[in-house]
Amino acid sequence: MKLNMKTGVMALGLAVGAVALTIDTAQAQTQAQAARNCGERAAVVQRLADGYGETRQSIGIGANNAVVEVFASAESGTWTITVTAPGGLTCLVASGQAFEALAEALPAKGNDA
Repeated sequence: MKLNMKTGVMALGLAVGAVALTIDTAQAQTQAQAARNCGERAAVVQRLADGYGETRQSIGIGANNAVVEVFASAESGTWTITVTAPGGLTCLVASGQAFEALAEALPAKGNDA
């Protein structure tokens, strides 16, 4: 079966449209995921407390003055790491189970262990 030029151009146009639609869908999913994982800090902290029994266990300053916090529940063992941007938006960046608080001593100087 021989395709004419008009059919070939139309098929190419449909293929390009399908690729563009796929890219737009992926971007929309990424934006929706970010919206679900970010919010006002007070609301995020309240949700971690109410939903998982997590409280702040540690805090530090990261790149670009972002506040990095670890929330965890000693009872359930769940943990969540959040990052709050200087503008106030807080995002969940990692979460898991089997949290255990440790206070390890530094190794002796000159010891690579």
